[in-house]
Amino acid sequence: MWTAVAVVLTVKLPILIAAGGAAWEAALVSELERGSSSVTVARRCVDIVDLLAVAASGQGRVALIASSLRRLDADAVDRLIAANVVPVGVVPRGNTSVEDRMRALGIEHLVPDDADPGVLTAVLVDAASVRVRADGNSRTTRMFGDPATSLAIPPGSGGPVPVGGLSRSGSVIAVWGPTGAPGRTTVAITLADELARLGTLALLVDADVYGGTVAAQLGLLDESPGLAAACRQSSSVRLDAPALAGLCWQLSPNLRVLTGVPLASRWPELRPPAVSAVLAAARQLADCTVVDCGFCLESDEEISFDTLAPRRNGATLAVLDAADAVVVVGSGDPIGMQRLIRGLADLRDAEVDATLWIALNKVRRGVVPGDPSAELSAALEQFAGRTPAALLPYDREALDAALAIGRTLGEERPSSPLRKAVQGLAMTLSGRPVAERRRRR
Repeated sequence: MWTAVAVVLTVKLPILIAAGGAAWEAALVSELERGSSSVTVARRCVDIVDLLAVAASGQGRVALIASSLRRLDADAVDRLIAANVVPVGVVPRGNTSVEDRMRALGIEHLVPDDADPGVLTAVLVDAASVRVRADGNSRTTRMFGDPATSLAIPPGSGGPVPVGGLSRSGSVIAVWGPTGAPGRTTVAITLADELARLGTLALLVDADVYGGTVAAQLGLLDESPGLAAACRQSSSVRLDAPALAGLCWQLSPNLRVLTGVPLASRWPELRPPAVSAVLAAARQLADCTVVDCGFCLESDEEISFDTLAPRRNGATLAVLDAADAVVVVGSGDPIGMQRLIRGLADLRDAEVDATLWIALNKVRRGVVPGDPSAELSAALEQFAGRTPAALLPYDREALDAALAIGRTLGEERPSSPLRKAVQGLAMTLSGRPVAERRRRR
């Protein structure tokens, strides 16, 4: 006669510890090894570099990190999250400034350095069961104190940030186009300027990782603090609307500009999580944020490394993921149309969920037979199944005049047909009509 015997295997939660020599580390490890805890210390890391290397190897699921650990920044937190390791911060009890700094880095779970081992174990188990979010949205940070009670502390970045006595949550419009210089930057600048002229608080952001030219076209200093400085600030402290406004140029009462990186070699400064955090702050600063994106959507660098690799096109993909609408700019010629149709397929493969508004730029006679507007619209409908939202004529004289003195079309050539066409697109996107002017006799 056989007797069935049930064997229950208890799997302990592997954790990583990076205390940087803090006093609580030795006592905690001894307590965890002595008792029948549900967690086990897989590795005690000496610094942040060791922690990231061990996390990438898959040896732990939760990382217990001291707030005083050197070189702890948002990039390190992002790498832990990418390795499916949940960070838990250990902070001095009652030190709100340290708590705010850890929240700004993206660490959701916090625990005081004098917490009971039983409470700490519960925090670690709870952290392992929560999916970590790294999209820059509002979060809820738990602060555990006594075993019998727990206090939920809302993060400082949650909710709308008041600006000028008001709170807003604006929209993000990404201006994207395929390779071949279809006029992304020109459309982005003109669109932001026209939105501002319609009474919308607009913010123009240069997020082109292959060398932005927004500053050069507007006659601004290309080495001024801009998107790169905002990304750096989001890695160390909480980036809110007033802080972002201090990094922008004020071109008009309703238009701010956040310049980009003038050199293509500086693309590593625009980390995707940091760009997402900047756009989150931009929603609180402006009613509408227009972002000039790079052309490339490839992500091949992710499969070229066996560890977390920097992504040059990650900033562009982050903008497209956060955008509420995408203005797809294509050149109105046979080659430009071919690139545009392939670019629309690339956007579909990139799983961009935002509404697409196609703007055919540089529309002119001679390059296509017959009526260029009708022919280009028919070709787009036939090969892509879409209708252009705007047909932008090619006004080379007005563009040269505005570029020569670093001004927008609305300032230099208000009667330009290109400017009027972009104005119509701005009215469609914002839903605001142009203010009628009374005629004088």
